[in-house]
Amino acid sequence: MSVAFTKEESSETAAETLLPDRPVSPHLNLVTEAGLQALERQLQEAREAYEATTTLDDVNERRRQAAGPLRDVRYFAARVASAQLVPDPTSTDIVGFGGTVTFSRDDGRVQTYRIVGEDEADPRIGTISHMSPVARVMMGKSSGDIVEAGGQELEIVKIS
Repeated sequence: MSVAFTKEESSETAAETLLPDRPVSPHLNLVTEAGLQALERQLQEAREAYEATTTLDDVNERRRQAAGPLRDVRYFAARVASAQLVPDPTSTDIVGFGGTVTFSRDDGRVQTYRIVGEDEADPRIGTISHMSPVARVMMGKSSGDIVEAGGQELEIVKIS
């Protein structure tokens, strides 16, 4: 749209208010109970942040301030709508979504991760996405099984 038909002062100002959508994963949106609650909380926070911008008097400033929260509302609304809640595993016999797996690497490191949805994954706090290479090769495996990921052999030590 031409800047001539808007109230912005310049094309740069107009461009600042049009943020591209956050990319949405093409994979199934599997979530744990905690993951679904986090998505719903983030959606609510984004809605509140957007609502807070509606009180700004300056239309250009309002558009600039609303761009991020509005993009987040669209993203989190789509993620909540597509979420598929997966109950916690009832067995520790095999690695599954929502379960925790401990494995040892060739170099002697032992790591423990809980396999969760893409939006709730954070390796720094011990969670990895079910779509990560390590999780994908471990799903359906048992304690003692050896899998290969990233050119390394990983031995599943414990499932909880």
